[in-house]
Amino acid sequence: MKKIWSLGLTILCLASLSGCESMTRTIRGDEYVEAKTAASSSAAQASASAASSEAYQKEVKEALTADKTAFPQLSTEVAQNEAEVIMHTSEGDITIKFFPKYAPLAVENFLTHAKKGYYDGLLFHRVISDFMIQSGDPKGNGTGGESIWKGKDKKIDSGNGFANEITPYLYNIRGALAMANAGADTNGSQFFINQNPADQSNQLSNDNYPKAIIDTYTKGGNPSLDGNYTVFGQVIDGMDVVDKISKADTDSNDKPTSDITIKTIDIVKDYNFK
Repeated sequence: MKKIWSLGLTILCLASLSGCESMTRTIRGDEYVEAKTAASSSAAQASASAASSEAYQKEVKEALTADKTAFPQLSTEVAQNEAEVIMHTSEGDITIKFFPKYAPLAVENFLTHAKKGYYDGLLFHRVISDFMIQSGDPKGNGTGGESIWKGKDKKIDSGNGFANEITPYLYNIRGALAMANAGADTNGSQFFINQNPADQSNQLSNDNYPKAIIDTYTKGGNPSLDGNYTVFGQVIDGMDVVDKISKADTDSNDKPTSDITIKTIDIVKDYNFK
């Protein structure tokens, strides 16, 4: 069993690899990697910068003592400041709510793409049982896709990516929707849904995770991803479909041997980005 980092410890480990996990899973927009490196140097620099932010540290401290109502993923209700879609897949429907308060760039990116039909017909090109399912690449092989922010001021990297949005109020719990990336601030159009059903709570500490989140990790998720990927939504109905997709037969590249696709995405509740 690999060691699972807390959000706070991840930041420290990325800055200095000594004493940290030697084997970790990462989800990239251009490849899936299980390697003896925790993250790219750019990710380490970005995380270290976030860690040094006084405002962010204050937010972390407040989150550690907050009750479950402070964490929007823990409610299946769609709040006034949230959005909702139904993703119609070849295996069934998945209903997802979104958190523009905490991840406005990622949410607007996804909803804009969805409205334009960008995701219609795309494959779930990478499926790893007891980990996650991934889609959002027009090329269907994990090497493509771009964000709506290309050429705009939200563009951070030298390609078309936009900034990571990390918050102590959103986590890679089971059913969490997050952006795939190829390093810090390279988010494009690819995304993944955390599927792992195994209890992760016994590897987490109240010193670094809110109790409500530790309790939720008893139902599964991937806390080793916390702090490195933008979580921006949560499945509120259709996890049985996510599980079904995760069990598909795959090839050596974790691609399903039979096509599994997103048919269309319906916007149930939109959000007005000002």
